[in-house]
Parts: sequence; C-alpha cells; structure tokens
Amino acid sequence: MANTVIGSSIVIDGEITGEEDLEILGTVKGKIALKENLRVEKSGVVEADIATTTVTISGQVTGNILAGDKVELTAEGRMVGDIKSPRILIADGASFKGNIDMDA
Repeated sequence: MANTVIGSSIVIDGEITGEEDLEILGTVKGKIALKENLRVEKSGVVEADIATTTVTISGQVTGNILAGDKVELTAEGRMVGDIKSPRILIADGASFKGNIDMDA
C-alpha cells in the first residue's frame, strides 16, 4: 500500500478520504476519513475530526478522533479533543485535553 505525504508547506482545507496510509507534515483543516493509518508528524497541524484505523500524533491535533485500533500520542504530540479507540497510548511529555472512550 502506498504512503501519501502532505508536505510541510501544504495547507488543505476540506475533506480527505482514502484507503492508504497518510503522513501529514503540513496543515489540514476539515475532516479526515481513512481506511488505513494516519501519522501527524512534528511539523503537522490538524484541525479536523479524524476517523481511521490507527493514528500516531507527533504534531498538533484539534478535533475528535475515532480509531478502530489505536491512537498514539508521542512525547512531542499535542491534542485537544475527544478520543474513541480500544487502545490508547499517551507518552510521558505529551499534552492532551479532552475525553477518552475505550469501549469497543
């Protein structure tokens, strides 16, 4: 499966849907719905609701996340919003404000 990258100078305002992995280094506003995995890198800024299988956050996310498998917030990650996922990992040093729902 291919890996799509949104570069650090790119700004997308709208809806992203797809069936492949997505890596965000730039800015995305709107809605993200993927069948595979989402990575928000250190330079990435997401202001969107996210629905996907797994999410790894090293950048900044504002919005709600619905993940079928796992959400990981790395030490550099910052998130404001609610998370619904069966598995959630928040690293020491990460910033999180919101609610967590781990019901299957």
